[in-house]
Amino acid sequence: MPWFRMEDIRKNGRILSDSIGHATPKAVKGKLFCANSIIMATTATIGEHALITVDFLANQQFTILHLNDEYKHKILPKFAYFYCYILADLCRKNVNTSAFSAVNMTSFKNFMFPIIPLSIQRQIVDILDKLEKFVASLQEGLPAEIEARRKQYEYYREKLLTFEQAK
Repeated sequence: MPWFRMEDIRKNGRILSDSIGHATPKAVKGKLFCANSIIMATTATIGEHALITVDFLANQQFTILHLNDEYKHKILPKFAYFYCYILADLCRKNVNTSAFSAVNMTSFKNFMFPIIPLSIQRQIVDILDKLEKFVASLQEGLPAEIEARRKQYEYYREKLLTFEQAK
């Protein structure tokens, strides 16, 4: 069984179908969390979240959000995932600090997801998916571009600062 930890988000992104660690079925006590749920860190790395597309287990650092049957045909899981960025901001602004930081769960539980037409949710998801892919491609390409410009700089620096010595 996939068992998600913060390391999964750090290494594999925010839409996850498998985890780094697994638990055997014998180790499972109770029910698994259902596919298309969102895990959100409500301690330590507050606000970090991911959409999990398979049935799973997770460590105690996460609060699990899933759609009740009543809302499964009203809110797209991917829209809820994107809207969790708004929830993450609220979480970071509403932290109880004692021995360790934790989200004020009263404000967390009172958070409302908007119910807008599915067609508009799909449009929002399509736009945000495209923007995420664009940002990811920039992040991948940027180091190579920086390295190319550094080499170009070194080449021209060498050419411009190398002088023939008069004999």
